[in-house]
Amino acid sequence: MPNFTSISEFVLLEFSDTRELQILHFLIFLVLYVIALSGNLLIIIAVMLDHHLHTPMYFFLMILAVQDLGTVSVMVPKAMANSLQNTHSISYSGCVAQVFFFFLFEVSDFAILTIMAHDRYVAICNPLQYETIMHRGACFQMAAGAWIACNLYATLHTTSTFSITFCSNKINQFFCEIPQILTLSCSNLYLIEVGVLLFSCIIVGGFFVFIIITYVQIFATLLHMPSVQGRKKALSTCIPHLTVVSLNVFTGMFAYLRLPTNSSSYINILFAIIYSILPPLLNPFIYSMRNKDLKTALLKLTAFGHFHKTFSARF
Repeated sequence: MPNFTSISEFVLLEFSDTRELQILHFLIFLVLYVIALSGNLLIIIAVMLDHHLHTPMYFFLMILAVQDLGTVSVMVPKAMANSLQNTHSISYSGCVAQVFFFFLFEVSDFAILTIMAHDRYVAICNPLQYETIMHRGACFQMAAGAWIACNLYATLHTTSTFSITFCSNKINQFFCEIPQILTLSCSNLYLIEVGVLLFSCIIVGGFFVFIIITYVQIFATLLHMPSVQGRKKALSTCIPHLTVVSLNVFTGMFAYLRLPTNSSSYINILFAIIYSILPPLLNPFIYSMRNKDLKTALLKLTAFGHFHKTFSARF
C-alpha cells in the first residue's frame, strides 16, 4: 500500500453524490447546529445576567454550556461547508485541530460533570460548610485545574494519533474521528493510541463511579430529610445532572466501545451524531425543564427580549 505519511489533506466520508441530498444534509446539520447554539447561548446569558444564578452550580453549568458549544462547533460547521460546497476534504492541520479540540471538550465535559456532582454532595450532605468549601476561589481553581489537565490529555491523544504512518487518507466518517483515523495506520504504532484510548475509558469510568458513589450518599441523605419541599428542591438540581451524565456516558459508548468499520455507511454517521451532537443539543433542555430557577431566568430573558423587540418596533 502507498505511504501517506506526508499527506496534506484527508478525505472525509461523503454524505451523498446527489446534489439534492447534499443540500438536505446541509439543512439538517444547520437546524441541529442552530438549536444547540441557541440553547447553550441562552444558558450562558441567563447565568451571566441573573444574579440569582451566581452560585457554584450554575457557574459550572455555564462552563458546561461553553464546552458544549465548542463540541458542536468543532465538526458541524465543516460538515455543513463540505455539503454546501460539494467537497469532502479537510486539511491535515484542520484534522489535527478537530481531534485536539473535540477530545478536549469531550473529556472536559466529564471533568466538569464530576465537579458538579461534588458540588451537589456538599450542598445536600454538608450544607453548613457549603460556602466555606465551595467558595469562588475554589470553584475557579477546580475549573482551571480541569481545563489544564484536559488540555494536556488532549495534547497526548493528538500527538500519539498523528505520530503513526498512514496508508490511506480516506477517513470513514464526516469528521476526523480517532477510531477511524487509527484504521488508516500502516504500522503497529497505532497500538500506542489504542492504549491511550483504553486508559481514557478507565479514567472516564472512574469519573462515572465517583459520580455514582456521590449520588448514593446524596440519596441516602435525602431519604432522611424531614422537609418534603427541601427534598423536591434538591431533586430538581440532581435529576437533570444525573440525566446529563447518563446521556454523555451512554452516547460516548457508541464512539469507543464499538469496532470501527471500513465500509462507508450511514450507520457510522448516525453513531457519530448520537455521541457528538445529541448531548450538546439536549443538555440545555434537560436542565431548563427540571430546574425552576433556571427556567425562571430563561423566561425572564426571553420575555425581556420580546418586550425590547416590541418597544423598538413601536418607537
